[in-house]
Amino acid sequence: MKIKDLFKNGVQRLTQAGIPEPELELALLLAHVLNIDRTALLLAGDKALDDNQLEKVEILFSRRLHREPLAYITEEKEFWSLPFKVSRDVLIPRPETELLIEITLKTIKNQCGSPQEQTINILDLGTGSGIISVVLALELPAAAVTAIDLSYKALKIAKHNAKRHKVAGRVQFINCNWFGGISLKGKYDLVLANPPYIARDILEKPFGQTCESLQPEVGGYEPHLALDGGERGIQSISRIAEDLEKTLKSGGWFFMEIGADQAKEVTSIFKGKASYDNITIHNDYAGLPRVFQAQKK
Repeated sequence: MKIKDLFKNGVQRLTQAGIPEPELELALLLAHVLNIDRTALLLAGDKALDDNQLEKVEILFSRRLHREPLAYITEEKEFWSLPFKVSRDVLIPRPETELLIEITLKTIKNQCGSPQEQTINILDLGTGSGIISVVLALELPAAAVTAIDLSYKALKIAKHNAKRHKVAGRVQFINCNWFGGISLKGKYDLVLANPPYIARDILEKPFGQTCESLQPEVGGYEPHLALDGGERGIQSISRIAEDLEKTLKSGGWFFMEIGADQAKEVTSIFKGKASYDNITIHNDYAGLPRVFQAQKK
């Protein structure tokens, strides 16, 4: 079968399964199987696949039809225009986290002038695949980054990504639960977090039961350890708020990705403590509250 015929058939099947952006999904899958980029794929429409290639395509295609995320099938996801290794032990990188980094870098630049030349101690809480740590280490060459995660398997992926992007020497990885394995002596200039913030009752609802229930790709495949925020999704956020002020330097900044319905409650948690100033919520590209920031007095 020629690639163009396989592509046409595959798009129809993905569309019938209700999978968004079927053309893009199939192009990425075929490019992965054939080990070529998408431009080369477009030019190879008349090329016929051999039986081994067709079998591999069908196996991976079947996984996608069962709503396994494409990133887990290809074991890679682009983030910050860079390739990152992913597995089912880590969340799949999303645009919301790119926004978190963009806002962080903009704020630090406004405060420090040229942060690329200054030594900045950064703490990445719940690093997962390591995307935040790796990108900040690349964007801030003088920074020293500490990345923690409760999942040892997630840290293996993060270490791989740090090595892949040549920043492993400036990122220290620690296997611990939030602040359990680090100093609480005001060491860090900058702390970032993308904690579990999905309410447990939403996480447990079957897809389609309500408008709040998760897509099957999320609820059925992504690690619940990184999703389950407990009651109302704020269990981990409240835990972070307890020890954060002991970790940040005076004048240090905290940035955190939050759920779109959590702005009021998260703001209340931090305003209830006397240690913070410049508390702000930033909206994402859809106009939804997404990034929380605060500065230690």
